[in-house]
Amino acid sequence: MHFPWRTRAGTTGRPRRNARRPVLAAGVGVALLGSALAASSVGPASAAAPSAGASGHVYVTNQLSNTVSVIDAATNKVTATVPAGVAPEGIAVTPDGTHAYLADNGSGQVSVLDTRTNKIVATVPVGTSPSGVGLTPDGKTLYVTNGGSNTVSVLDTATNRVTATVPVGNSPVSVAVSRDGAAAYVANSGSGTVSVIDTSTHRVLRVLPAGVSPVAVAVTMDGGSVYVANETAASVSILATQTGTVTATVPTGEGPFGVAIGPDGRSAYVAVLGPGNLSAIDTTSHHIWATVNIGPPKTDPFNIAATPNALYVTNQGADTVAVLDPKTLTVTATINVGTSPYGNGPYGVAVGP
Repeated sequence: MHFPWRTRAGTTGRPRRNARRPVLAAGVGVALLGSALAASSVGPASAAAPSAGASGHVYVTNQLSNTVSVIDAATNKVTATVPAGVAPEGIAVTPDGTHAYLADNGSGQVSVLDTRTNKIVATVPVGTSPSGVGLTPDGKTLYVTNGGSNTVSVLDTATNRVTATVPVGNSPVSVAVSRDGAAAYVANSGSGTVSVIDTSTHRVLRVLPAGVSPVAVAVTMDGGSVYVANETAASVSILATQTGTVTATVPTGEGPFGVAIGPDGRSAYVAVLGPGNLSAIDTTSHHIWATVNIGPPKTDPFNIAATPNALYVTNQGADTVAVLDPKTLTVTATINVGTSPYGNGPYGVAVGP
């Protein structure tokens, strides 16, 4: 296994490309903004959704070069590269698109990016080794996983202050908030579990089972299921939120790392590091309906953002972002990101209006 440049949840410091080590528990969730995914001719059957031209911006954290790349979604061109803290990982954009929040793993902070000026306007200390971030649908509250502290920080985005710290399982990596804003789901890579946080009380309601090294989590549009990427188990666990049970386990191949639900809710997309693939799971049948290759081994597709017009996949090994057509799952563009000649390690990705 060859995933050397991720920081392990619970550690600090700059990741190293040249050190070989076994798969380690680390990762982030992906924040999404958008409407219904355009219907795919090869995907699960549904009524066709209208397709509009791409617009907005895509934000990519570059873990090794300590930057954020800003991409114009209409042209697939990088329009700005913004200095960030040390080893930025997870990123989320507010619903109004005015700010992006990124977890600086090596700095123990959240950086607040003003998307109108492309400047960092605030930094907020959180726990040790923050990794994943998730916003409530109204954009008022940010949840931050602290892999080294085994906690989740709750941040008020109006004041940029931490209002609560929630103990969770070991090495929490990623977090996803339900569409109704009632619950935040946290993947605990060291415990093999998912903690469910009540967003009204900031307390853990219950702990759900997952596979070995759960590193990414995504909630379906109706809130009925949670998809969990289990990196070491090479699978995705599908959990029923009402019963708290595993309803299906989907084999993916070596190293599933990122997971995202398509905006229309029909598919869950999984980035699989080992073979360099993207797999699409039908959320009704729980079967993989397509697997496409993003690049050769060591491309290492990491995280995914899904919009009505495109899927954006960060390729940490290749220092690129792949853009896929959701109708055909073909790669339509490959974008170089970061500025370091020694590797940039694109990690998290989020899309804003």
